[in-house]
Amino acid sequence: MSKPAATKSWATGRPKLSAPVPAKRADAPEAPEAAASPAAAPAGGLAAAAADRAGAIAAEWAPVAGRILLGVVFAWFGYHELVQPAGWTQYVPFISESSSLAVLLVLTHGWVLLVTGAALVAGIAPRAAAAVASVLMLEIVIAVAMTGQSPTALRDVGVLGLAVCLTGVRQQHLVLRN
Repeated sequence: MSKPAATKSWATGRPKLSAPVPAKRADAPEAPEAAASPAAAPAGGLAAAAADRAGAIAAEWAPVAGRILLGVVFAWFGYHELVQPAGWTQYVPFISESSSLAVLLVLTHGWVLLVTGAALVAGIAPRAAAAVASVLMLEIVIAVAMTGQSPTALRDVGVLGLAVCLTGVRQQHLVLRN
């Protein structure tokens, strides 16, 4: 018998050992090609192969989906901060909601959100845009936590986690500039 072949597990990325492959004897007759077809494989083998293929596709395209969806969220909130800044001034800590400085800060924040969202969706420097998104989300989590809205802050921690994860993805599909 030959050594087991090492393959990568789709869920963990760690190597897993497949069943040992018997060594072919020189005097053994050739196996018919029908036995090598997928239809002749055991049902568990087909399911495992399909799961591995689905896992490979998900691993390849999940960062793209995450990047685009995070960009849509950033663009959406940036747009709303630009259109109705007075509705967002309550989230500016240490400054009166009715001050013009709070409105100016919300408008600036809205532009940064909108530009970062557009860069994420378009795939323009996606790691840099994800890094900016991480900093913005950290700022948002701190500001929301300071206003005492802990359920909202907890939700935003999840979005922060997505932004941090996307910062580490080196190669992605559908990018204009890596």
